Amino acid sequence: MYKERAGERVPIQPELVIFCGPMFSGKSAELIKELKRAPHAGYKVLAFKPALDKRRGADSINSEDGGSHPAISVKHSLDILNFVTPEIDIVGIDEGQFFDNEINDVCIRLVNQGKKVIVAGLDKNFKGEPFGPMAYLKQEAEEVQTFQAYCHTCGKPASFTQRIVNGKPANYDDPIVIVGAAELYEARCRQHHEVPGKPGVK
Repeated sequence: MYKERAGERVPIQPELVIFCGPMFSGKSAELIKELKRAPHAGYKVLAFKPALDKRRGADSINSEDGGSHPAISVKHSLDILNFVTPEIDIVGIDEGQFFDNEINDVCIRLVNQGKKVIVAGLDKNFKGEPFGPMAYLKQEAEEVQTFQAYCHTCGKPASFTQRIVNGKPANYDDPIVIVGAAELYEARCRQHHEVPGKPGVK
């Protein structure tokens, strides 16, 4: 967990960092940037993604702006521990919302081993509610960076993800997880985020 510089060993800061926000806000792009920048300082990195996400191949993290970084696709979060060796300094995890809840313990274990762990993911599902393990990860993190996109409807800052089905907003009772991109989802501000059937919303 050290880099060599001018004959001295400089330890990485063990911590959990979260990049969160709606779709199209640049979370994965920021993760990729961190993973590509760190090796220039002598740090060794390793990236992971959930096997569920096959949108742009199973062996890389990819961003909407065309960026990519090699990644290991895993079905279960505990599988990550099988790949992270002592010399790895930084562990990047994309699409954190799609992992099982054991991802929480995996991240903390890695930090306790001296790693810097960066998780990028949607903190809210299409209903505007906490998505998977992301709320717990945000609570545990030393640093949380929340990104915004541009509202597809009005262009204002957007913090919500809108699911569109046959040209209309998805209903509250629709399945939580449907993997997709621009063909199914838009970024929306609060004013234009629509969830028909959501309790307490007229």
